[in-house]
Amino acid sequence: MKEYFGNIYSALATIFIGMKITFKHMFVPSVTIQYPEVKPQLPERERNRLYVNMDDCIGCDQCSRACPVSCIEIETTKSIPGEDLGKTSNGKKKALWVTNFTIDFAKCCYCQLCVFPCPTDCIYMTDVYEFSEWDRDKLIYDFATLTPDERQEKRDNLAKFNAEKEAEKLKAASEPKEPKSEIKKDQQEEK
Repeated sequence: MKEYFGNIYSALATIFIGMKITFKHMFVPSVTIQYPEVKPQLPERERNRLYVNMDDCIGCDQCSRACPVSCIEIETTKSIPGEDLGKTSNGKKKALWVTNFTIDFAKCCYCQLCVFPCPTDCIYMTDVYEFSEWDRDKLIYDFATLTPDERQEKRDNLAKFNAEKEAEKLKAASEPKEPKSEIKKDQQEEK
């Protein structure tokens, strides 16, 4: 009987202690952040999602080579003579069409090693950290500004230009050359 009342007393005392703590915190301002309604203030040197400014990208592939997890894929095509690709914001002339520039954020480890070797500062970390997806394929971001048709057109133009150049070389090689001795005789006669 004594144990029975002891258990009742213990249960009531425990409930009272718990309710005392609850009432105490009801009138104190909360210290937790209600994410996502309230966003945390991030540190100055945070590392989040990358962004590539394609107007400044020259397709040098240095960011891709610096990436330790190979999440950056770049494909370029040489411009043919007569095409003007423009200049970057720091005055560097572009010579390559960037036909593919993808970053797989499912692989990216946000180390920022790709940012530093860029000669035109076109790749940088943003403050965007909310970009989760249900489908992993949606984490592959394509930054190239050319449409698929334009990409193929640039590749075709270069292949056509190279074929024409090769044909000219073959034609020049197949034409008979004047022997050197005859050239010397002609030059002597002219004098």
